[in-house]
Amino acid sequence: MLKGLHLSLLVGPALPVPVPKAVMDALQTVQVTSAAGTRSGFQISFALQNQSPLHSLLLLAGGSVPWLRVMILVTINSLPMVMMDGLITKQEVSGSNEPGQSTLTITGEDLSVAMDQQEFNGLPYPAMPAPARVALIIAKYALFGLVPLVIPPLFNDVPVPVDKIPTHEGTDLAYVQQLAKDAGYVFYVEPGPLPGMNTAYWGPEIKLGVPQPALNLGMDAHSNVEALSFSVDNTKASLPIVFIQNALSKLPIPLPIPDISLANPPLGALPPLPKSIHLMKETAKLSPMAALSKGLAAAAGSADVVTATGSVDVLRYGHILKARQLVGVRGAGAAFDGLYYVKTVSSSFKPGEFKQSFTLTRNGLISTVPRVPA
Repeated sequence: MLKGLHLSLLVGPALPVPVPKAVMDALQTVQVTSAAGTRSGFQISFALQNQSPLHSLLLLAGGSVPWLRVMILVTINSLPMVMMDGLITKQEVSGSNEPGQSTLTITGEDLSVAMDQQEFNGLPYPAMPAPARVALIIAKYALFGLVPLVIPPLFNDVPVPVDKIPTHEGTDLAYVQQLAKDAGYVFYVEPGPLPGMNTAYWGPEIKLGVPQPALNLGMDAHSNVEALSFSVDNTKASLPIVFIQNALSKLPIPLPIPDISLANPPLGALPPLPKSIHLMKETAKLSPMAALSKGLAAAAGSADVVTATGSVDVLRYGHILKARQLVGVRGAGAAFDGLYYVKTVSSSFKPGEFKQSFTLTRNGLISTVPRVPA
């Protein structure tokens, strides 16, 4: 069994391959950021010398091929995990008069950046509901290992060709994100679970699942976080009101939307009271189910008034904390113990060191579960 922490770096035009040992020896830092609601990204720094293979592998090759793909794998105690599978978007060289002190920094984003380059305005989609359009668009990027995971809405609107034919607007990424926004959904690309494979998720933001191992605070030898702080912002809580147009009278009917749904269960026993009303007038143009879905998404976002920020040493924690999943917190007191949704994770790797900073959110105080997985 392979013990400890091991980093693997793969680079290539379409199918990345392991980099030479000289490149790994020049590696200084690796940073990977993943967050709900935004595109994931990475930044890698190398020590650069005149005869270094980095000149041909990353600088020259990056300018001669359309996309240079980078895959970052981390293995902890024989368990591999794909931290990032993305494309290089920027390269910087910081020169120095001292030999061996120059630095090459490459910056990139996840594979969704390839979907945001070319506009396809006017491309028709006759009689195709939104999920079918999304799956068709993602299929164009199978070369990058994108596998669509499309969750259809409860009720689909199938456009009748004699009435309306939907057409593509903007880039593939912009159009897919707009379809997700109209349905109250999210869209993101998640690397893995196998190297070279990526999941393109289009569906509701789900705050369910098996929690990750607990983050322990103030528990002596069992503590596994370096820092953890909490804040409560009650001004964020608002009550969304959607408008559904009556088919006969054409009058909009206001409908308040609660902040709890099947995909967004209460993680706090004491929910926040709405401090304001959010009138979503644009929903009057949508179908009733699309308006309700958009209202539920807005209600879920405004209810997350509890925020926790902190950092963890992965070697001590024993696991890699992942965004867009649940995690337990212990030792923070009755008000803040319990389950949280991992909003953002920023991972920083140096030789012999692997740390993560994170942001957690929750829609209330006091845990809804008697205990969390250790």
